[in-house]
Amino acid sequence: MKTRFRQLAWLFLSGGLSLGLSAQSFAAPTAQEATDIRHETQISTSYALNPLLRDQDIRVTVINNKVTLSGTVEESVKKELAQEIALGVEGVTTVDNQLDVREGFMPPPPVLTRGYGEMADDATLNAAVKSRLKWSRYADDVNVTVSSRQGKVTLQGTANSKQSMGMAGMIAASTRGVTDVDNQLQVVTPPASAGGMRSATQVEQGLSDAWVTTKVKSTLLYARNIDSNRISVTTTMGVVHLSGKLHGQAERALAIQLSKNVRGVQRVEAGKLLP
Repeated sequence: MKTRFRQLAWLFLSGGLSLGLSAQSFAAPTAQEATDIRHETQISTSYALNPLLRDQDIRVTVINNKVTLSGTVEESVKKELAQEIALGVEGVTTVDNQLDVREGFMPPPPVLTRGYGEMADDATLNAAVKSRLKWSRYADDVNVTVSSRQGKVTLQGTANSKQSMGMAGMIAASTRGVTDVDNQLQVVTPPASAGGMRSATQVEQGLSDAWVTTKVKSTLLYARNIDSNRISVTTTMGVVHLSGKLHGQAERALAIQLSKNVRGVQRVEAGKLLP
């Protein structure tokens, strides 16, 4: 995404750098100009983070809270999306959408290094997979490092059994946004447990209902093929209650199974979760 040179000039001057020129040679930006620069940066960053817009040719200009969009996109829906994002920025009054829709427009080829938006996507996916593994009762004995790139997740580390290794791969594969999983976990038989260690069941009994509810909600949110907005979750004494209206039996069964997999869940009651 392209923004105006004045943004760089303002940041350069505000940093107090000197190139042998008097500070009086430059006029400090007015409050309105500073606001316009902030809007330009916010809108351009939103485009850079959006997977549908980050590779489009979009230039952003803001003057007196009025946004002008110019450049080329490949579909009318992307032109409309760019306008809606700009209108959603607080303080923006109008958007002059001059984007040219050109069928067959070829976005510039991807660079070898990841852009900011792709790095943010990968970091978010890493966090989602790590969280689901941490919350799952079936991956408790997995010591894993998670990395991802463009939807492909790689799992490295150790697991105490083939079952735990397989469950870790399944959890990663069922995470929203994951397209492929390279499960490189190694099975390592653990030494005999030392006396006095608490069992996994004892640890789970110490988890609060609020913790369990939060983790079940997050698990459903991160899972693919689940519309988590349609599910209400409450927990009483480790018993999770699911209610809501879903799109079919398959989605309902998946929501119940994923909830059972969360550490600390004693039982799942889903009589009020309708298909």
